[in-house]
Amino acid sequence: MHKDFVLIPDDQPGVLARLGEACGAADISIEGISAFTGQGKGVVHVLVPDAEHALRVLQDAGLDVRAARDVVVVDIADRPGAMGEICRTIADAGINIEQAYLATGGRMVMVVDKVVEARELVGGTD
Repeated sequence: MHKDFVLIPDDQPGVLARLGEACGAADISIEGISAFTGQGKGVVHVLVPDAEHALRVLQDAGLDVRAARDVVVVDIADRPGAMGEICRTIADAGINIEQAYLATGGRMVMVVDKVVEARELVGGTD
């Protein structure tokens, strides 16, 4: 099952390299990522399959995974308005999108407050 891992490392060179190298050495595909920095810290969201294995690999690499969250992963068309349509469907159902980013294969990843309901609405997977 896919999970969105949240890491909050110190803002320093090499953190993403270490993450990518650890996953690569363990044959774990990073299917989506969002990363930014501020006030001396980084915030990294990474979408991985086989969360249990990935968690062990990242911890062994010295990366502190602060959260592992269930996600909605949905195919998204590469055209203007596609994101708005998906998000409007979810919003109109009273579901809050807490985090969103694009992933490989033309997919959008969303952390929402009602995962099962959102998946049913937009046809998303784990």
